[in-house]
This record gives sequence, structure tokens and C-alpha cells, in this order.
Amino acid sequence: MSWYLLLLAGLFEIGWAIGLEYSDGLSKPVPTLGTVAALVISMVLLAQAVKDLPIGTAYAVWTGIGAVGTASLGIVLFDEPATLARVGFISVILVGIVGLHLVSGGH
Repeated sequence: MSWYLLLLAGLFEIGWAIGLEYSDGLSKPVPTLGTVAALVISMVLLAQAVKDLPIGTAYAVWTGIGAVGTASLGIVLFDEPATLARVGFISVILVGIVGLHLVSGGH
């Protein structure tokens, strides 16, 4: 269950990171509210996940999910460059996330 909470926390991390772009420096009320809500939910879910998972593993996976998701959505939503190198390094982070899950027992 902790891994599912961690995955969900990572997805909400992507949400608040993307929300920062839409909130225009937290100056637009509605996107700012969504950003703050996603941030709080992400933190609460991460806190629940680390009850059963090692903090180092959980934090690395949480930030990795956020980094991969945010960088990928930056390419799709904000026309950020999708160079071979950039996609390659995003893939390396993804491999790290999967690797940490596998060596941690994955349950």
C-alpha cells in the first residue's frame, strides 16, 4: 500500500510543479489554490508512505516521479525542447525509480 501512496504522492507533486507555471508566480488565485492543494496532498501522502518505506528511498522515488512527470509535461504542454539528450536523461531518472522499487522489495 505504501508504494501506491508514494506513486500518488509523486503524481500530486507533478500537479503542483505544473501548477506553478499556470499560477504565474502564484499571482493567479485559482491556479495558485490548485497548486497549494496539490502540494499539501503530495506531502501528506509522502508522509504516510514513509511510515513503511525508508525515507531515502521514498524521497528519491517521490522526487524522481515529480522530475520525470514535470519534465515530460513541460515538453508536451509548454513546448520545452525534446532533444535526444534530454529525453535520454529523463529516461535515466525513470530507470532509477524502477531500480529503487525493485531493490526495495517492491511491496
